[in-house]
Amino acid sequence: MTITLDDAVITESETLAEQRTAFLNDQLAAASETIEVLEESLAAVELAREDAGWRGVLVQGEMEFSREGLRTSARLCRTLAITNPLLKHGIELRTAYIWGSGVQVTARANGEDEGHQDVDSVVQAFLDDPETQRVLWGATARITNERTLATDGNLHCALWTNRATGKVRPRLIPFDQIDQVIKNPEDSMDRWFFQRTFVVQVAEPGTLPNTRRLRKETRRILYPSIDYRPASRPATYDGMPIEWDAPIVEFNVNGLDDWDFGIGDAFAVLPWVRAYADFLTDWAKIVKALSRFAFRTKNPSGRAARQAADAQRQAQRDPSLPAPRGSSSAGATANMGPGQELEAISKSGATIDANSGRPLGAMGAAGLGLPVTMFLADPGVSGARATAETLDFPTEQMANLRRGEWSDYLRRILGYVIDMAVRAPAGPLKGTMTRDRASGRLDTALAGDTPRTIEVVWPDLSEVPLKDLVQAIVEADATNKLPPLEVAKLLLHALGVDDVDEIVAQLTDEDGNWLDPLASAGDNANRRFRNGGDPPEDL
Repeated sequence: MTITLDDAVITESETLAEQRTAFLNDQLAAASETIEVLEESLAAVELAREDAGWRGVLVQGEMEFSREGLRTSARLCRTLAITNPLLKHGIELRTAYIWGSGVQVTARANGEDEGHQDVDSVVQAFLDDPETQRVLWGATARITNERTLATDGNLHCALWTNRATGKVRPRLIPFDQIDQVIKNPEDSMDRWFFQRTFVVQVAEPGTLPNTRRLRKETRRILYPSIDYRPASRPATYDGMPIEWDAPIVEFNVNGLDDWDFGIGDAFAVLPWVRAYADFLTDWAKIVKALSRFAFRTKNPSGRAARQAADAQRQAQRDPSLPAPRGSSSAGATANMGPGQELEAISKSGATIDANSGRPLGAMGAAGLGLPVTMFLADPGVSGARATAETLDFPTEQMANLRRGEWSDYLRRILGYVIDMAVRAPAGPLKGTMTRDRASGRLDTALAGDTPRTIEVVWPDLSEVPLKDLVQAIVEADATNKLPPLEVAKLLLHALGVDDVDEIVAQLTDEDGNWLDPLASAGDNANRRFRNGGDPPEDL
């Protein structure tokens, strides 16, 4: 069969046309699918436009609450807690509410009851130890740790333990060095280890002691949680050494139930204290501008106006020079020439009221749980005393909530101290330690049925005036329903006497019976005889 050139051209043209048509059909189908997808997404786009702010909050939260985000937040809070007066004052005010009145921590078992061990002596020995005072319990340590909660939101205290004596030494680990919390794979609430990464300087080997060169070395160590005490204790986990004798007890604030770490109290306040500082800066600029351009002059000719303006600018550049004729600074006397006028610039519409930024300060106060009157150190214009006293009650409740968290934290630490005093061979306490088979928890029971209750007593934040308090005690004594000894104790406590027990001993006999200081020895002897006792032998 012979194919001419024309037939070949026609056949090739038809083939190209078919291919082009098929290609265009594919493109049309793809475009149709794209249009369909866009039409279906239009409603979603409209909805996303409405809640774009909330989506932004979620994305921002995921970025900021990562481990590196928490580090960045802590560093920023630390900086502003020192440089921003408002945030510094707010943190100090919170600390004063929480720790300003002190706290008393004792163990209920003090050895006075028959068969009970002296647990309180172990507790007081730990609290009075210089290391504990420096790290955890001293006045400076309390202020520092509360500030750390405000900026970092986390405290990690490692309890280094002597196995032989049971002595515990607390050490704080910086939040920046805690990388990860390793949990029970089957229970996210069961914490096993805290991974610590830090850099140390070590000497180069093979060099003389006086000429050793130092190099930086990164180390990773695991610290067990204070509640994790397994039966078997391997030396390493995932290639990292484990410090079994230094368990960590953590204190996290503002976190959720599935968070590994907390976040500082100051985190929610940062944008508002910075906005308030910017507002005050702008307000100062406005006042400064108004103080420099408080007057304006009018001249009959343009040339005279330009000369007066040049003279005024020259005077502003060099305030030491006398004001030229026709110019004036704020508060000065102007001697005007013929045809010249001087009038004050109108301030209508100018915002020169510093109280306009009060809502910004109120947001910062709300973030720290403080009344705005105290946060801004400004009682306001009207109702200052009543407003401050009314807003003080929620602040007291805020302080009580944080006090409760501190109480739990201290009980966990002191509970571990008691356990180690029993477990150590040379420990001061005796008891038995048993492990629950179901949970694997290690429980400690003191010998002699000695209770291990830790009492944390905080003073009441609501102060009653001394006059009213004494008057109430006197009226209660007038009812003759209270024993005189109890009334005396109430008065001594109200007056703030340091050693109440010493004075009470002077007001009682050897059996603890009340001796009226205004009565004679005979009257006291008769009262003692009527109460079933024997009169003193020296009468």
